[in-house]
Amino acid sequence: MDEVFFVVSKLGWIIASPGNLIVLLMTFATIMLLLNKVTIAKFILIPLMIANCLLMAYPVSDSLLSLLEIQFSKPIPLPQNIDGIIVLGGGEKLKQSLSWHTQELGDAGDRFIGAAVLAKHYPNAPIIYSGGSNLLRPVQNRQNEVNIAQKLLTAIGISKERLIIESQSRNTVENFLFMKRKLPKPNGTYLLVTSAFHMPRAVGVARQQSINVIAYPVDYMTNNKQLRQWDFDYIGHLEVLDLAWHEWLGLTAYYWTGKTSEWLARDISE
Repeated sequence: MDEVFFVVSKLGWIIASPGNLIVLLMTFATIMLLLNKVTIAKFILIPLMIANCLLMAYPVSDSLLSLLEIQFSKPIPLPQNIDGIIVLGGGEKLKQSLSWHTQELGDAGDRFIGAAVLAKHYPNAPIIYSGGSNLLRPVQNRQNEVNIAQKLLTAIGISKERLIIESQSRNTVENFLFMKRKLPKPNGTYLLVTSAFHMPRAVGVARQQSINVIAYPVDYMTNNKQLRQWDFDYIGHLEVLDLAWHEWLGLTAYYWTGKTSEWLARDISE
């Protein structure tokens, strides 16, 4: 069942991705024009162009993503005692790293920076890294993914002896399902490092699997209201919309399929 969920989610996103959906709708409208179905084409193109112009001019998508990013904040002060630091994968560029035999960081590279900060604050805490390939056709040698994560973590100053790496997971629910077997203390308390927009889904899954985590969000992607402005950055705004739409769909799918008992997990410590 998990295999079906993974494949369906990947194939479904091909259509549901905002960028792809825009192209598909424009293609369909063009076909309608060629078939002399002008009314249908206008019905699609006019709202689509208005929405695209607004998306180009102003970061409207920030509102969708910031609703996720505000659900958790870094604990102040940091807890005195923890049993480990969990870092979710996604900060590395897997295909580029494998293509060029190096270790490349992507937009979520702040997850590694967050891990380094916490590793220094808790010098005796183990670092549990969870993340494998989320590709439909994964690379044959899974050891490559282990090496990339390990080299990145050691490069930022974390000793190899502190690392516990899980590299089989392909999505958030598998992160915690496979990682749970490797936790030093199953009933312990762990700081969780992942992107701020991803934190509600990650915490929801952790709670569902009875893993006690304290959120440590990083990699913020939006601006507050005072800093939002008309900047005509279509690609940047579309990227944020893509992240927001993907995460809200993910939250809904996880809730409907019982992978989390909370549609939108919140910080209950406040």
